[in-house]
Amino acid sequence: WLADESMIFFNSSRDGGGTMAYIVETGELVRLTGPDGGISAITAARKRNSILGRRGDCILEWKIDLEVSADPLSTPSKVTATEQVIVQLAGMTMQTPPTESCDSQLLAMGVAVEEGHAIYTVNVASGEYREVYRLPEPPRAGFHLQWSHVNPSMLSFVGNVYRLMVLDIREGTAKAIYKEQTDENVTHEHWWVADAHGDDQMVFCGGTHPEPVEDAHVKVVNVQTGVVRVIGAGSWWPEGQDEEVAKRNFWHCSGDKLGHWVVADNWHGDITIFEGATTRPHLLTTGHRVYGRGVHPHVGWDRQSKRVIFTSHRLGNPNVCIATIPEAWQPKSR
Repeated sequence: WLADESMIFFNSSRDGGGTMAYIVETGELVRLTGPDGGISAITAARKRNSILGRRGDCILEWKIDLEVSADPLSTPSKVTATEQVIVQLAGMTMQTPPTESCDSQLLAMGVAVEEGHAIYTVNVASGEYREVYRLPEPPRAGFHLQWSHVNPSMLSFVGNVYRLMVLDIREGTAKAIYKEQTDENVTHEHWWVADAHGDDQMVFCGGTHPEPVEDAHVKVVNVQTGVVRVIGAGSWWPEGQDEEVAKRNFWHCSGDKLGHWVVADNWHGDITIFEGATTRPHLLTTGHRVYGRGVHPHVGWDRQSKRVIFTSHRLGNPNVCIATIPEAWQPKSR
């Protein structure tokens, strides 16, 4: 989502696709490119109407200006992208999208270097970059690099021994915030809001029964203390078949910006939201994947905690979809 929620960006493999956007007000689709081509590995800036991405060894920012048409059927809306090169990382291979710190001062990315794998930060204003951490072993499932939503010095990444690793870029030190058991499933971590004491929180999915018939709860871990609680309980029983067990467990989760909700999906394409204060579940929408085919919905949030965005395979091919949370479900204090 663009910062003002006027557009949704996505990548498309359609003919003439690439970086595309959906204009929320009119439903128009836009393809964005420039004289030197498009950009890949896009993410949206947190506080300004820009998207960040890569072209070759450059990290770029596209500042987006939207003029919405009063009659899009006769006169299309106008979208302009103004390109700025933030930095050129010559001789390096970027392995992640550039991701922006919560104060919008820094970008971070995983980089392949001659000696292995490293995490670099880039100052958005000056383009100055530096290595903040060298991984002793390659990450076991890609970097999955993310910033804390409240602490501009904290990054998480996937480790080799333990998945949930948190890096303090001021000190260049990393620690495992959750040490899983052998064969324990831990996946799809996502930073959430701070708790009542100001401590960082991260949600993730995981369970202790290994594949092929595995359980996966939605959990939240206090990054500072390591205390874990369950937000959404999965299920496991010895006689359960893969397809049956997968209906009752969660494989991707995401916490909203305001702390009202955590959303999770399963391998059947069912999407459940959990109240942040009470953990009460609400089944939001179902049937967006045929079990055994395609990827799961990979749920995410809008900027106001009102809509869940996800990929649906209901029609046989991947489509970007939005499900709006009924107003009656929203916290009454809003």
